[in-house]
Amino acid sequence: MNDVTTETQVAKKFDPEAFAMNLARAMESSGQALAAYLKPRESGEFKDKPPSELGEVIKTLTAVAEYWLSDKTRAAELQTKMGKAYLDLWGSSMRRLAGEQAPPAIEPSPRDKRFKDPEWKSNQFFDFVMQGYLLTAQWARDLVVNAEGLDPHTRKKAEFYVQQITNALAPSNFVLTNPEVLRETLASSGDNLVRGMKMLAEDIEAGHGSLRIRQSDPSNLEVGVNMATTPGKVIFQNELMQLIQYQPSTPNVLRTPLLIVPPWINKFYILDLKPEKSYIKWCVDQGITVFVISWVNPDKQLGKKTFEDYMIEGPLTAMDVIEQATGEMKVHTAGYCVGGTLLASTLAWLAENRRVRVTSATFFAAQVDFTHAGDLLVFVDEDQISALERDMQETGVLEGGKMAMAFNMLRSNDLIWSYVVSNYLKGKPPSSFDLLHWNSDATRMPAANHSYYLRNCYLENRLSTGSMVLDNTLLDLSKVKVPVYNMATREDHIAPAESVLYGSQFFGGPVKYVLAGSGHIAGVVNPPASGKYQYWTNDHPPTGTLEEWLKGAQEHKGSWWPDWREWLGSIDAEEVPARAVGTEALPPIEDAPGSYVRVRA
Repeated sequence: MNDVTTETQVAKKFDPEAFAMNLARAMESSGQALAAYLKPRESGEFKDKPPSELGEVIKTLTAVAEYWLSDKTRAAELQTKMGKAYLDLWGSSMRRLAGEQAPPAIEPSPRDKRFKDPEWKSNQFFDFVMQGYLLTAQWARDLVVNAEGLDPHTRKKAEFYVQQITNALAPSNFVLTNPEVLRETLASSGDNLVRGMKMLAEDIEAGHGSLRIRQSDPSNLEVGVNMATTPGKVIFQNELMQLIQYQPSTPNVLRTPLLIVPPWINKFYILDLKPEKSYIKWCVDQGITVFVISWVNPDKQLGKKTFEDYMIEGPLTAMDVIEQATGEMKVHTAGYCVGGTLLASTLAWLAENRRVRVTSATFFAAQVDFTHAGDLLVFVDEDQISALERDMQETGVLEGGKMAMAFNMLRSNDLIWSYVVSNYLKGKPPSSFDLLHWNSDATRMPAANHSYYLRNCYLENRLSTGSMVLDNTLLDLSKVKVPVYNMATREDHIAPAESVLYGSQFFGGPVKYVLAGSGHIAGVVNPPASGKYQYWTNDHPPTGTLEEWLKGAQEHKGSWWPDWREWLGSIDAEEVPARAVGTEALPPIEDAPGSYVRVRA
């Protein structure tokens, strides 16, 4: 569609009177958004204070500025480089305005979805704005990359902060500099802004004074109705968890049951979304007796629950309950993300105490060593952890929204700004998407547990170095001799594939490292029927770098789930008749998915 056609269509549809009325309605809704923001602050429910992160941003970027400003020659070279880039852009734009063919001064990455609309290139104004932004963003990144003398952690933080700032200031995030939004505004006479401001007010109200960006339409997405529907019963519960046993769907099952330890920073139903995506249902259909821990969504009363408490009242208690329910002393185990870190800690505790309770261990995108822990290390140093601990001391917990925002910031263009543009500028409500609905269903974390985890894992890396203590027991992963299936995902920002590979060497038994396509969620939740992605295996021990491992690896199309099931069967293939859920001593408490998972933050 050329510019003339677009302008003609907009001219036909644009109604100045309706536009003025819609603009007034949008302003009214923005006033409601402001009122929703101010209400909890005026009532004293919410005390506004500068976020501790702001101090970190200022301190970090000041270190970068000091490097450049401490040398006049260096500062002059920097200005000259920036000035030349802008002159090249101006010259290119002038030649193009005169009807000449002129190569752009800079082009967006082919993967950058923000500038996919054809008018970013066909319209000279938007093209100039886009290139000016890209040049400035590149210059800002170079400021950090070329700042010699910064320690690696400060450099990593500076790169992250600069990325967040440049992402926020992208021209695609504003009505007048986004051609797609501007067309929509004119074509609908501003009706999109009315809808968008109404959603903004609703989302601030839903966040009790903080913006809670909706990523998915919650209709038709209800836990226990449209998601987490695999039949089962809660057969045990304590302060920290409910233990769910799932109803068998095959006449025979593996003799050794499976205990899944999900992360407590999210809800377990990521492994039990819609039936066609459910890992739990798939396992049941593969003839496995499945038990899953559903962690509580803790409040201030549980704020003193420690990492040790989570081990004792979580997987260790679950193993005792499973023995009561099935008669089996040993279980297959699987841990996802931080649930995998807890599982590895539990295995080391069991090994040190000479308790034989586990037949195998599977880890989904889980880290036991944090040397290469990726972008989350940006948030981890003594100053930041101390500030977080002071905040948590007041409330007893870390609010789930804060952790969710930290994860979203790792991919802010995809998980924050794309929704800001679509929801509040285009006025388009998001569609129903179970994975994103789960992503926004955040959980709180007890202050004591979260502090221990950050300090002992991310900050001091104690688990892999053998200096971590739980329940008066020094943990040594090399004493963990059970077979391990260590699964990583190639595009993982949270548990990088390199980090998971490096962690494989600390276990004392045989380790099968498997690399799956996609990221931290989609790479794990990848049912065979979807035919998506791929995975890589390598018969050699998982040592060296990821690049070296991949050179000898074999690629397989589709899901890694069948490969894991085959591995599980190779360890213990004995079958028994399918088991009933619960026993007389463990009567079912309620239907799966239970009540703990339904508590929203």
